[in-house]
Amino acid sequence: MCLAVPMKVTAVDGYLCTCEAKGIEREASLFMLQGEDVTIGDYVLVHVGYAIQKVSAEEAAEAWVLFDEVLAQT
Repeated sequence: MCLAVPMKVTAVDGYLCTCEAKGIEREASLFMLQGEDVTIGDYVLVHVGYAIQKVSAEEAAEAWVLFDEVLAQT
């Protein structure tokens, strides 16, 4: 099973970006989103260090509601 985490882009430097979610920052490669215009404030799904899809703020928030529910049950 694969898991991609929605994160907010806080910085962009070429094909690298810094993303944040729940107070955690990570660097992610934008290589797989070469055709997309990714800017600060956008949300992306990050999987094993790669931003694999751009998502809306609403989609990111909905995903975090579900993640929080799952984590509360463990």
